[in-house]
Amino acid sequence: MKKKLYTSDTDKKIAGVCGGIAEYFNIDSTLVRLGFVLFSLAGGSGLLLYLIAWAIMPKNNENNGGQGGNYGDFNGYNNYGNGGGQ
Repeated sequence: MKKKLYTSDTDKKIAGVCGGIAEYFNIDSTLVRLGFVLFSLAGGSGLLLYLIAWAIMPKNNENNGGQGGNYGDFNGYNNYGNGGGQ
């Protein structure tokens, strides 16, 4: 199975970019976040790279049935919690 780079649904603080990079390289996301902070402090390139990565990295839709977004399994319950009745 080929690895792909996605934004993370589970390990995210802003957009999931650092979490996705950490999952791809199998490292701690804190290290990736520290790297972005260091690059940001050293001339602002970290912020620019983060914004570019946010714009071009696709969302990981494998965990939610390919629907996109954060859809949960509500087992037929509507907003009132009564199983779809009135």
